[in-house]
Amino acid sequence: MGTKKTAEFRADAVRLALNGGRSRRQLAKDLGVGFSTLNKWVAEYQQADLMSGPHDDLAKENARLRAENRLLKEERDVLKKAAIFFAGQSK
Repeated sequence: MGTKKTAEFRADAVRLALNGGRSRRQLAKDLGVGFSTLNKWVAEYQQADLMSGPHDDLAKENARLRAENRLLKEERDVLKKAAIFFAGQSK
């Protein structure tokens, strides 16, 4: 087996894979790593990149939408009860 690559090496390899002009297969060969290894590093980077970002904003928006949903459900329940009440009054 080969030696374990440093985090910096992996980051540089991913950057080259995503932005370089060479194919991933050629880049992997040039770097002395397996093609599947390079693809795994790229996938891990993309997953980590996807998970980083404005999650605080998303969490706040999610909480706001949950509160609004709860309020709308309460209003709907009140309207249902009022409709039942007034339907019984007309008899």
